[in-house]
Amino acid sequence: MPKRKFKLMFIDDDPDIRSIFDFAFDQEADMEVRLFASSLDALSAAAAAPPDIILLDVMMPEMDGPNAFKRLKAIPALARTPIVFITAKAQKHEIEKLEQLGAAGVIEKPFQAMELPSRIRALLKRTSGANLPAAGETKKSS
Repeated sequence: MPKRKFKLMFIDDDPDIRSIFDFAFDQEADMEVRLFASSLDALSAAAAAPPDIILLDVMMPEMDGPNAFKRLKAIPALARTPIVFITAKAQKHEIEKLEQLGAAGVIEKPFQAMELPSRIRALLKRTSGANLPAAGETKKSS
């Protein structure tokens, strides 16, 4: 029986950051990543197909991360979905403010791309109790 794929949604207006994120998860057979350049586009997509975890940039045009967070959490199907902020604003008081909103975590930019899958697995395990395999056990064969 095929293993369940964990669905990740990554929202960041920077195309280079999206490419790095996509590359980091390219070989993760148990994770399916959907990339969005806009919080507005992600809102309707998340409601239609709820992900297991959302990674959300803080500073974006149209709608910033904290406002998108509030709108995403207001969608009943996403109320319990962990949301992790991605930010270059890594001062202690800024991180605390994001955590006070209810963020499941904060990842600072720049991040180590190849460490992201294991960090996300740890967050998924902590927030949902999911029985996730260890990093390296899920690689697609080349």
